[in-house]
Amino acid sequence: MTHATRPGRRLHDAATFFVHFVHGSLILTAFAFVAFAGAGYLRKDPVSYADLGPGVLEAAAAGDTAEPPVPAPEPAAEAPAETPRPKVATPAGGLSAEMRGVRDFVVQRYNISTRALEPLLAAAERSGRKLGVDPLLIVAVMAIESSFNPFAESQNGAQGLMQVIPRFHLDKIGRNAGEDALFDPMLNIRVGTQVLVEGVQRFGSMQAALQYYGGALSDPNASYANKVLALQKRLLAAAARAKTGAGA
Repeated sequence: MTHATRPGRRLHDAATFFVHFVHGSLILTAFAFVAFAGAGYLRKDPVSYADLGPGVLEAAAAGDTAEPPVPAPEPAAEAPAETPRPKVATPAGGLSAEMRGVRDFVVQRYNISTRALEPLLAAAERSGRKLGVDPLLIVAVMAIESSFNPFAESQNGAQGLMQVIPRFHLDKIGRNAGEDALFDPMLNIRVGTQVLVEGVQRFGSMQAALQYYGGALSDPNASYANKVLALQKRLLAAAARAKTGAGA
């Protein structure tokens, strides 16, 4: 029995080995096929650094494996700054038709800016009407005294448009006012007009008041007063022409 079964066992073992060999070969073949197909698929659409941008390509060349830098957003363009507009002083209520004629005359004769002149003429109108003095006489004094320069100052210390000497008229200026207060055109016109009114009250006439204003009471020819009054007449003529033109 032992001799009868030994060849059969060998045959059975050989068959088993063959079956296992074939099975293992099929598995290895399947793995090889899958690996080959996967490699072909990966080679079909390769990803290059160029597709990710130049920053990643440079990092790869340097051996840097960090994540690619995120580009910073461009700063928003700033809106252009609005050009500021110059502020122009406009006299309250504007100028009368007569004073507009005076304005044109003065601008041409004294080469002064219209914008700079108009507030001065408006102040002369206000002070003249309030204190009972012809506004054109006030304008004539400004022209003779300073040629409409609000910062004029004489060797005697007379200041501003109407060349008022501060130490003689502190009661009109205000004792608490600064030493440069009369360089304020509005204050200067008001105080200068008050000085003219004071001269009329003290000496009885506008001619004498003008001589007092100009510090020339002893002049028998009244040269200062005549000079101011002559200019006043020219201003009156300019005002009349403007009024006639406005009424036409």
